[in-house]
Amino acid sequence: MTSGTGELAESNWPPKGGYRWAAADVRNQSSLFWWSRILNSWLNCRPVISKGVNGDIVSLEGVSAIYRVCHGQEGATEKFFYMYMCHFSQLHVRLPLDGFTMGVLRALNVAPTQLHPNSWAYLQAFRILFQSLYLEPTPYAFLYFYDTRPRRPATWLSLISRPSISRLDAFSQSFKHFKDGYFKAVVKEGGKAHFLKADGSTKFPFSWTGNPSRYKDMGMDELSAGDKEVVEILLKFVDKLPTKGLVRVYNSVHSVIDIEGHMVQSGKKNLALFQSLRKEIDECVFLPSFNV
Repeated sequence: MTSGTGELAESNWPPKGGYRWAAADVRNQSSLFWWSRILNSWLNCRPVISKGVNGDIVSLEGVSAIYRVCHGQEGATEKFFYMYMCHFSQLHVRLPLDGFTMGVLRALNVAPTQLHPNSWAYLQAFRILFQSLYLEPTPYAFLYFYDTRPRRPATWLSLISRPSISRLDAFSQSFKHFKDGYFKAVVKEGGKAHFLKADGSTKFPFSWTGNPSRYKDMGMDELSAGDKEVVEILLKFVDKLPTKGLVRVYNSVHSVIDIEGHMVQSGKKNLALFQSLRKEIDECVFLPSFNV
């Protein structure tokens, strides 16, 4: 039996049982990529791996019709996690995930597919903004601006903006049809350093969890000195920043120019502050040091 014939046969099999802790619409949604040929066709058109990173860090594979996005690692000989195609096609995520992104997933105690794509947009916008300011985004500084309300049975976790302090506007992109677009990223030998700790444990939850973290009105006193610094910089912006525009910058050749263009749309004060912060940090970075 060829692999294609086998995949067609499996497409009629019932899903694996259990996982009642997950919501019905999560448990019942099979993957569009049950046939590897469909996945390979899509991968030919979309970058998934970061530039300069060896492509053999992961093997991207289809998902048998009996498996669901919330299913764990039972029976797997190699560690893997699921990703949605919208992560790459619309949100410009690339593998391997960086330390900030993995830190957010750890803090939320969710797998990549368990965080709703709209919330991934906030994460990506926050990340590109601080990179453009030569600053390191930190997970808890990011989460300071959001609350979470995990539900039972478990479903996709959304970040809820705190109205009084939120600095990123609501992401208006529709992700109505994202749920069936998941595939496997199997960690290969060359990717272990990116995704696994020295003891072999994962750097972020690879599988869905039944107990995502709950955040409510995080206080400044809960933040480290470094996190407070990041939060205070973002609070200086007076008008809400364009989440959708910032996410689009990942596709840009001239990212800073494009960010400034989006800043103008959200208010001239934001643009002036952005330029001032960049100039201030530029001067700190390039200021010559003298040894006494």
